[in-house]
Amino acid sequence: MTTMEKAGSPNLERPWTVPVVVKDLPDSGLHIAIEAPAAIRAKMLDLVAELAGVRDLTQLSAAFDLTREGAGVRVAGQVIARVGQTCVVTLEPIESVVQEAIDLHFAPAAADTVPPGPDSEGAELVEPLVDGKVDLGAIATESLILGIDPYPRKPGAEFAPPKVADDGGHPFDALAALKKRLGGGAS
Repeated sequence: MTTMEKAGSPNLERPWTVPVVVKDLPDSGLHIAIEAPAAIRAKMLDLVAELAGVRDLTQLSAAFDLTREGAGVRVAGQVIARVGQTCVVTLEPIESVVQEAIDLHFAPAAADTVPPGPDSEGAELVEPLVDGKVDLGAIATESLILGIDPYPRKPGAEFAPPKVADDGGHPFDALAALKKRLGGGAS
C-alpha cells in the first residue's frame, strides 16, 4: 500500500514501477538512478494532470541511496522533474522544475520497532514493506506530485486587483438620505 492509498486516494494504476527486493540489497547499500522514458511519462501525465494541474511532463528522474536497517530499508535521494503548468496570474504557459528530497524508512508490516528519529523526542514514520519490496517508481511519482507548486507564477508576474471607479459616494449614503427623508434625525 502506498502513501497515496493510505491517505484515501483511489487505487490508481501505477504507470511507473521500479521494484527493489530488500533482502537482495548488499550490506554496503545501493545507489540507483532511474529516469522515466517518454512512454512512461505519457502514461503518468494523465495521473499528474488530474492530481496536480500539470499540462506537460517533459522530464522525470530520481536518484536513490538504499541502506538496510535490520529487516527494513532507508530510501534517501531526490526526484527531479520538468513540468508544464499555467501561471495563476497571467494564465500563460510556463515550465517549472520540481526538486523534491526523499528520506523514507520502510519495514515489514509486523515490525514493532521504529528507527530512531532525527531528534530524541519522536520517532519517524515507517512505511510498510509490501511483499519485501520497495517501489522506487511509486516513490518518485508520489514525491513528484507532492513537490509540484499548486500556484505557479511566471517570473515577475504580480497580481493587481481590478481598479474600481471611485464615484466619491459612500455605500450608506442612500440609507442616510432615506433616513432624513423619513424624518429621522441624527441621534
